[in-house]
Amino acid sequence: MKRKSVAVCALVTTSVLVLSVVLFAADSNIGTWKLNLAKSKFSPGPPPQSQTLKIEAWGEHGVTYTSDGVGADGKPTHSEFQAKYDGKDNLFKGNADADTIAYRRINANTIEAVTKLKGKATINARAVVSGDGKTRTLTQTGKDAQGHDVNNVLVYEKQ
Repeated sequence: MKRKSVAVCALVTTSVLVLSVVLFAADSNIGTWKLNLAKSKFSPGPPPQSQTLKIEAWGEHGVTYTSDGVGADGKPTHSEFQAKYDGKDNLFKGNADADTIAYRRINANTIEAVTKLKGKATINARAVVSGDGKTRTLTQTGKDAQGHDVNNVLVYEKQ
């Protein structure tokens, strides 16, 4: 009887661990996201005319991020990076306010990021994907490259 209970206990423990890994591995940030300007707030403005994010899984614990759009001035915009969820700085190309970004994953629906410009932190960001997976809300606070306070809430819809 003892052997049977130990075996059942081991099976339950293994099942819980495997389920935990599978649940944590699902990253709801992955996908293509379009900025909803009507639901977003930009301080300082003006907002971009459009923006689409493409976030793809990279390796076991990271993402490849590409952003394309049209800036407030009507010119095309493009930025990109690859980052693991390890809190370490990664090269951030195409962003006037940052040259590196560090990503940390809080859970399957939430990530935190810190951008830096020339080694100095500029923006703290938190992205939260809604429970239904249809909306991604990015809250940004800090200073831009010109030293202006930034307090943005960007709302994206999954495409």
